[in-house]
Amino acid sequence: MAVSILWVDDEIEFLKPHIIFLEKREYKVSTATNGVDAIELVGSQNFDLVFLDENMPGLSGMETLSKLKALKPNMPVVMVTKSEEESIMDQAIGSKIADYLIKPVNPKQILLSIKKHVHQHSLVSEKTTSDYQQAFGRITQQISQANTFDQWVSIYRKLAQWGKQIEESSDPSVGEIFSFQMNEANNEFGKYIKANYLSWFSGGDENRPLMSHNVMRQLVFPTIDNGNKVLFVLIDNFRYDQWVAIQDLLSPYWRVEKELVYSSILPTATQYARNALFSGLMPKEIQDIYPELWVFDEEDVGKNLFEEQLLTKQLQRLGKDYRLYYEKVGTIKSSSPIASNLKQILRNDLTVLVYNFIDMISHARTEMEMMRQLASDEAAYLSLTRSWFRHSELFTLFKEASKMGVRLVLTTDHGTIRVQNPVKVVGDKATSTNLRYKLGRNLNYNPKQVFEVRKPEEAHLPKANVSSSYIFALANDFFVYPNNYNHYVKYYRDTFQHGGVSIEEMLVPYIELKPL
Repeated sequence: MAVSILWVDDEIEFLKPHIIFLEKREYKVSTATNGVDAIELVGSQNFDLVFLDENMPGLSGMETLSKLKALKPNMPVVMVTKSEEESIMDQAIGSKIADYLIKPVNPKQILLSIKKHVHQHSLVSEKTTSDYQQAFGRITQQISQANTFDQWVSIYRKLAQWGKQIEESSDPSVGEIFSFQMNEANNEFGKYIKANYLSWFSGGDENRPLMSHNVMRQLVFPTIDNGNKVLFVLIDNFRYDQWVAIQDLLSPYWRVEKELVYSSILPTATQYARNALFSGLMPKEIQDIYPELWVFDEEDVGKNLFEEQLLTKQLQRLGKDYRLYYEKVGTIKSSSPIASNLKQILRNDLTVLVYNFIDMISHARTEMEMMRQLASDEAAYLSLTRSWFRHSELFTLFKEASKMGVRLVLTTDHGTIRVQNPVKVVGDKATSTNLRYKLGRNLNYNPKQVFEVRKPEEAHLPKANVSSSYIFALANDFFVYPNNYNHYVKYYRDTFQHGGVSIEEMLVPYIELKPL
């Protein structure tokens, strides 16, 4: 279908060469010589773009623009004017024009404006597809050769950026190719973790990454010791690609000072990874030193009830006498102390906010059909995250905090992955219920399909009894018992889970921001 353009100018006869130029390129061009006629045409027809003269007798260009926007708010309007006065530009931009051209305009300027505002999506989609097809081979080679943590971080950064661009593409095939490459990356990453994870604790691996239990000591506390007050926000289940999806929303208020990716410990679950982060200890050491603060999987007690106590004990061990404020919320309402008394609270040296909304989305998606449809795939999940954050009270809090001179740290304890492939496992009644890892005494499984830790102490993990061992699901696998197998496969397939070994779960963002 031909693109339909309306050109409004009281001297339209002088623009005939421009119109012929466009019509030769199969654009359908209608004309009007005044604002009244333009409003009538827009009210009765659909136009893909309007070129509007700013200086016309009768209704001015600005008055016409206002009425056109009232009729068709999403129709792009390009203002054309002889004036270069800044006040007119400000008025036009404030009225949400698509573009601003200064007379005399040439045909190439007009064509460029049409391409930018009418064809941009298809052109970007075509360019994205072409560029990704060229990058596909290079990334595949990098995946096959990666043998250090930093190399895997580099690969994930590239994939996350491509995922954001591909999300905006109208070509479904490129999305399928990207999913294939992401799966291939996770398969190879699983092999890397199986070969290297335990060596990270032996002291002999020079390439071992920053891990959960070292984040506060190596990153957060030095920032405070340098004279900064820190607002530390931990968003549960917050993946690196979700950070990529919301980063531009924060850019008018905060400048990124430090952006890195650290490794969540295994299991990539709140009970382990978050407690390690706040305590500065691996789970086995928490159990040894503070047994009253450790809860095993099979115990019917909340698994993350002692985070503030663990953080306080880490500060005491390191001799840090910071003034600390800690709050854990599912949602921030106006009645929340941190929302209503932010200025006072941020006078503390360290303000910690644990925010569980993305985790709630993941769980709701498992249990509610409507949420499955809203977050039907990775692209939809990222889009839902961005939409939530943009309209959240947390974003409002970030904007307010930017006025108060603090440093903002945005991070997480682990990510999450959409599971696809069921893997059978057999265990007794005491076996943990998580779909991405199992802790138990009598586990029966195919060792080729999992990452097994037969001696939990080698991974600094606690064990409930002397014969306990751990297994972790790889890539997009999830564990299912043979009993009622088909029912549980159908129920859990295509849901977001965490606890196992994948790029999305283990390679998590740590962002330090400074107010503008």
